[in-house]
Amino acid sequence: MRLAFPFRALLPLVLACFVASCNSESAFVPDIESTTFDASLGVDLANSTKTASGLYYRDITVGGGTLINTTGNQSVTNTYSGALRNGNVFDSGSFTFTTGQSQVIPGYDEGVRGMRVGGRRQLIIPPNLGYGGRTSGPIPANSILVFDITVTAVN
Repeated sequence: MRLAFPFRALLPLVLACFVASCNSESAFVPDIESTTFDASLGVDLANSTKTASGLYYRDITVGGGTLINTTGNQSVTNTYSGALRNGNVFDSGSFTFTTGQSQVIPGYDEGVRGMRVGGRRQLIIPPNLGYGGRTSGPIPANSILVFDITVTAVN
């Protein structure tokens, strides 16, 4: 079969891009459902809720304090620990952010909504709701992120 001119001229470029992406570690985007998580993370997808965006969350403790709205902007203070699927913790601490203001990655913003002060939740964030195809410090491109968060205040 002979390809018409425009396709024949572009074929080497298309093949080169395909081969480069197949050989690139960062081109691989893992699927949460088929991912193996380190046992230390305590990931339990069977007892987690999956949102329409692909975020998984599981309430470990349901708090009794102020509710974080599912829409709008609220100032949220929380403690957290963030890890890669292999169990390596990349960050932990405490900070305050405002929901709906793009101050955190989309999966984190979505994941705190509906929590109450005193609540503790595990988030399993797919790459498209995290850092996507870019590396961010110790976080490789296309990483699934596992956060353990506790809401300490809502203002």
